[in-house]
Amino acid sequence: MEVVYVGHACFLIKFDSGLSVCFDPYKEGSVPGLAAHDVVAHEVFCSHSHDDHNDFESVRAPEFPYKGSEPQVDILRTFHDDVQGAARGRNNITIVKSGGEKVVHMGDIGCGLNNEQLDRIKGCDLLMIPVGGFFTINCRQANRMCEQIDPKAVVPMHYRGKSFGYDQISGREEFVELITEAGNRRIVNAGRHLECLPEEKSLILMEPLRIL
Repeated sequence: MEVVYVGHACFLIKFDSGLSVCFDPYKEGSVPGLAAHDVVAHEVFCSHSHDDHNDFESVRAPEFPYKGSEPQVDILRTFHDDVQGAARGRNNITIVKSGGEKVVHMGDIGCGLNNEQLDRIKGCDLLMIPVGGFFTINCRQANRMCEQIDPKAVVPMHYRGKSFGYDQISGREEFVELITEAGNRRIVNAGRHLECLPEEKSLILMEPLRIL
């Protein structure tokens, strides 16, 4: 499995089956510090309708279509806040399984998970989770959720860096510290592109592909 961090909450995942999936493409100009992207993927999934997560039209289809087995897609309906959607609306968690690999994109999750939802996510190969707070769960909440889900690999997203991201949200530093304290994950600095997931449980740190 290849992982490309386009930026913010947008990822391009290339499964070993040959299927490519884009999650939460952002509209040009919607995320401070991030440039327009040029993503090519067979499938596109968006967690909600905000511009920084929902630019379906910006993702181009590959020249050659995917001809493998159909992926298994599971959508979990959650909320963008901790008040049943009253503040920011709904959010979708997207689970995609292809060729024996399972990835989970948490979208802009702003609430906790019930036992049924946890059971459907637990033990995934890759978890993409927001950590910046304010609009989503924060670093501490994300860490607790990771402990519950116990993914093979986890990538923090929706955080503020030195030259990108919303002023209201935090960086990922506290999240990294909390996982480091637990001592049960290898820290992998992958840059913008990860060619394959590590064999052991890992925290994958990635940098946006499209910084202005």
